[in-house]
Amino acid sequence: MSNGHPIDQYLARFPAAAAAAYAALIAVLLFVIWAAISDLLDRRRTVNAAADMLARLEGRGPAARADGGTVTGPVPAGSPFLEGQTVTVAGAALLQRVASAVTQVGGSVLSSQVELQGTQSKDGFVSLIASCEMDQASLQTLLYDLEAGMPFLFVDQLVAQAPVSTSEGGRTRVLLAVSGLWPGAK
Repeated sequence: MSNGHPIDQYLARFPAAAAAAYAALIAVLLFVIWAAISDLLDRRRTVNAAADMLARLEGRGPAARADGGTVTGPVPAGSPFLEGQTVTVAGAALLQRVASAVTQVGGSVLSSQVELQGTQSKDGFVSLIASCEMDQASLQTLLYDLEAGMPFLFVDQLVAQAPVSTSEGGRTRVLLAVSGLWPGAK
């Protein structure tokens, strides 16, 4: 009789159990290897996505859409600044830009006031306060047109008042405070 280890004696008596234990050990090791490789690939994808986002934020790469494509939309034409030799002409250009945007969405400008001597005027900004009437559904289109077009305009304040009754024609009153940057006389 041999004085071997009890596990060795058991496996010698039952060779099928030894083969099953060996196969189970190989399966566990293959699973661990697969899990490690899968984790490494996931980390690599995460690092690549972060590097792509960093490149886009730094302006080195094209912007990507949610479906994986790139954004190749048209860039608005024109100067990003308010045009005009004087601040008064720049204010008139701002008023014309806002009034045309309001009329394009089917609204009307009720009153307007250009602020040439405001708190932001020392920084080169010209401000406009306009009271308008339009359909409520057109408000989002107006805001997009103002903020996405040229020149760059900033909506500083927005107050929308829904009609009190349907006899007013369902038009929403909107008070807009818009500002744009005027670079000064050239």
